[in-house]
Amino acid sequence: MATTESPTGANSSGSLHELDAPPWRRVESTIVSAASDIRALYDQRFAAIDLTLSLASLLCYVADFGPVTQTRAADHLRQGRAVTGTQIDRLEARGLIERLPDSTDRRVWLIRLTEAGTQLAQDAVDIDVVVRSELRAGVSREERQALAKVLVRLQNNISAALTAQQFD
Repeated sequence: MATTESPTGANSSGSLHELDAPPWRRVESTIVSAASDIRALYDQRFAAIDLTLSLASLLCYVADFGPVTQTRAADHLRQGRAVTGTQIDRLEARGLIERLPDSTDRRVWLIRLTEAGTQLAQDAVDIDVVVRSELRAGVSREERQALAKVLVRLQNNISAALTAQQFD
């Protein structure tokens, strides 16, 4: 059955075209909302091991690539060095990360996991496996790949727009 559009932008099925929809019903808003919900789910699940998504991400990054500098970790996690430093302080206070002097640069400290940090990083990975399985339920590999391509294209457009704004 064909749909026709009314003067208000609604089609005969009663739904608005995306361009005529209020901002909270556009695809970008859906992406932002989904990202927020995903973060909330991860934070809820990581609370069982007294972590947040941000802390778990840092812990697992150091597990995979450590010892690393605070700057390298911040760059990889796409967050500021000060925020990363605060997170390192919290993990260090819990005995999960330790700071070591860099033998090639006395101004730099490396961070690495302690034995307890290594175990907790594995617990975080186990939680991540379960959460990803829940998130992907009913979504085919092909659908995930198509979504990933669109999201990467959007990220590239965002980067270009941010760069263009800097030079205006």
